[in-house]
Amino acid sequence: MTRYKTLFTTQRGERHQKIALEAAPPELDVTLLRDPDSATLRAALEDSVYWISERAGLIDAQLILEAPHLKLIQRLGRLTEDIDLNTAKARGIAVAYLPIPSVIRVAEHVIMQALVLAKRAKQVEQVAVAASGEWGDAARTTEDVFNYNWSQQTDIATLWDAKVGILGMGEIGIEVATRLVGWECVLFYHKRSRYSEAIEDKLGLLYASKKQILKSCDVVINLLPYSRYTDQSLDAESFAMMKPGAIFVSAGSGSVIDEAALAEAVKSGKLAGAALDTYEYEPIQPDNPLIALVREGKNVLLTPHTAAAGGDAGRTRDYENILRHIKGEPLKYQVI
Repeated sequence: MTRYKTLFTTQRGERHQKIALEAAPPELDVTLLRDPDSATLRAALEDSVYWISERAGLIDAQLILEAPHLKLIQRLGRLTEDIDLNTAKARGIAVAYLPIPSVIRVAEHVIMQALVLAKRAKQVEQVAVAASGEWGDAARTTEDVFNYNWSQQTDIATLWDAKVGILGMGEIGIEVATRLVGWECVLFYHKRSRYSEAIEDKLGLLYASKKQILKSCDVVINLLPYSRYTDQSLDAESFAMMKPGAIFVSAGSGSVIDEAALAEAVKSGKLAGAALDTYEYEPIQPDNPLIALVREGKNVLLTPHTAAAGGDAGRTRDYENILRHIKGEPLKYQVI
């Protein structure tokens, strides 16, 4: 059986690298490189027939020209603006992107978190299910008979026209922005390497520092990965910077957040609410201070690291277009 040389460039940690390699079909001889330097990358490209590039990474004309056997560049994720499409087309190299289902599910979860907090969904649900007589006599509703906001809620917000800031603007952040672009939000983001002007214009993104986002945004979304630089980087000082009444949403690494400091910011009324899907210790521990706030009826939403959960077919999907190309079948999400 012919085995096709396949280069897989990624930023995944060892655990996820192992999963990706185990999922590789037998037709492929996969070399997986995490953030390779220029010399290592060029050496790997010399005999590669397929190149899987995950989420980002400049693929310029020079790299494409130095890969004489390359037939397909497969971008995992939605962005292809950093791939030289003209050179690839001239060389007869196909280019395709592939949305990542687990990433999309996290993005949906993040928007759900923000909406639950902004609409105070948990609190107003309790009003409804209490069915208390304290709000007066009930009457059957008709076209002209109804009791709008019978419990006189005054602190329900909206994402429309809100300033939304994303910390850690990777592929999940791109999927969040893709979904919010039509909501007329003002979208700020921060990451180590700024996106191109083309990507910013496409999604209506405004680059800002971490401090600017904390100080100015109505909704702050944490999608930061864990590193020695981000460990506990969202601390008491960070939450003190945030706008009074802002909401905080997190589906990034749990250990990025000082949970006690966040709990105090919500308890004191500094923040209008907080929603987390990940925690410093998982499973979440009973002494986590955020749990006490939930039991007190505060505007806090805690989910058990399920943002990405679902019926995904697994990492074999990463290789689907390559197998299609080998079989001469149409590619999914082909750009050129």
